[in-house]
Amino acid sequence: MWLQVVAVGIWVSLILLSAGGVKRFAKSDSEIIRKIVHIGTGNVILLAWWLDIPASIGIAASILASAFTLLSYRFPIFPGINSVGRKSLGTFFYSVSIGVLIGWFWYLEQPFYAVIGILIMAWGDGLAALVGQRFGKHKYNVLGGQKSLEGSLTMTLVSFIICILVLQSVQGNTWETWVISIVVALVATGLEAISILGIDNLTVPLGSAALAFVLNQLILQ
Repeated sequence: MWLQVVAVGIWVSLILLSAGGVKRFAKSDSEIIRKIVHIGTGNVILLAWWLDIPASIGIAASILASAFTLLSYRFPIFPGINSVGRKSLGTFFYSVSIGVLIGWFWYLEQPFYAVIGILIMAWGDGLAALVGQRFGKHKYNVLGGQKSLEGSLTMTLVSFIICILVLQSVQGNTWETWVISIVVALVATGLEAISILGIDNLTVPLGSAALAFVLNQLILQ
């Protein structure tokens, strides 16, 4: 078990070191740093799944990460990742969602649903933000937050790819996996569009995982 925990620790350390390296060459673009950490740390859920890390370890790590992220909104614990006074609880919600999904789906012995939720948040939301900022020309507003069609399309495509790949790895290439993946991708995109105070870091992973789980239960009955 300790080798598993060490492997995860090494992965997180590499992500933080990579973010630090990017910071040296892209000092004016802190968003790139945040998204490197956002995407990189999300992949920890894959290691937890593949290495069969106990739920207790994942939940404990989530609680610690949540506590540190709350402190980081007040103190510069994670410079470049959270800005002091930044009006968003996204990093905190992200940590909480990982713990909730591990506790939920590890208990059900179906961890791949947690993987779907976290990877959609990590890759879907992360790439959508970067694409939207770089190439988003068609803007729209949702509850005071500005999004772009380019970013939302990226979210839909990436969410679909993640969902279909994970489900196919477990259930095979069936029509059910395609239908579920399409619905999950569309709903995840809608949830990502509502990002007040970073709430999408909670609603997207929880909503995506829960929807995939419920649809699977209904369709396969």
